[in-house]
Amino acid sequence: MGGYTNMVARMLEGSEVRLNIDYLKNKKELDRLAERVIYTGPIDAYFNFQLGTLEYRSVRFETEVLDMPNFQGNAAVNYTDAETPWTRIIEHKWFEFGTQPKTVISREFSSEWKPGDEPYYPVNDEKNSRLYESYRKMAEHESKVLFGGRLGEYKYYDMDQVIEAALKVPF
Repeated sequence: MGGYTNMVARMLEGSEVRLNIDYLKNKKELDRLAERVIYTGPIDAYFNFQLGTLEYRSVRFETEVLDMPNFQGNAAVNYTDAETPWTRIIEHKWFEFGTQPKTVISREFSSEWKPGDEPYYPVNDEKNSRLYESYRKMAEHESKVLFGGRLGEYKYYDMDQVIEAALKVPF
C-alpha cells in the first residue's frame, strides 16, 4: 500500500535525508557522514568523465488531465510500433487505485540525450559497453562506494529488478 513512496520512506525511517544536494559537488563533506555510500548517479560522472562520456537516452513527458474516470485501465502501456510517437502512457491513478471522475496521463517520448540533459536509459551498444566496463573496473577500487541502479551500473532495469539487485548487495 502506498507504492514505492511509502516503501522508500519506510526504508529511510530513522535516517537523515538531505534533498536538493548535488553529491558530486559536496562529495568530501557527504562522504565523512557515512561508512558506505550508495551511488546511483551516472558512473562516468562520478569519475569526472576521465575515460569519456557514456551515452544515454532521455525522455520527455507530456501530461494531460482527461475528463474521464479511466483512460487505459492500468498504470502503464508500452508502445513499440513505429507509427506511435510515444513509447509509453502512464495513467497515474492506478498507482493508488483512485476513483476520481478525471484521470491524469503522461505520454513518454524518447529523446536524444546530450550532456546536461537528464539521463534515463543506458545505450547498451558495444562502444558504450566497453567504456562502462573500464569505469566498472575503476569503481572496484572505491571501497566505500557501492554503485547501483540504471546509471550507476549502466544497465536497463525495471523497478522489480532494481529492488532484487539491491537486496543482493553485500554490506
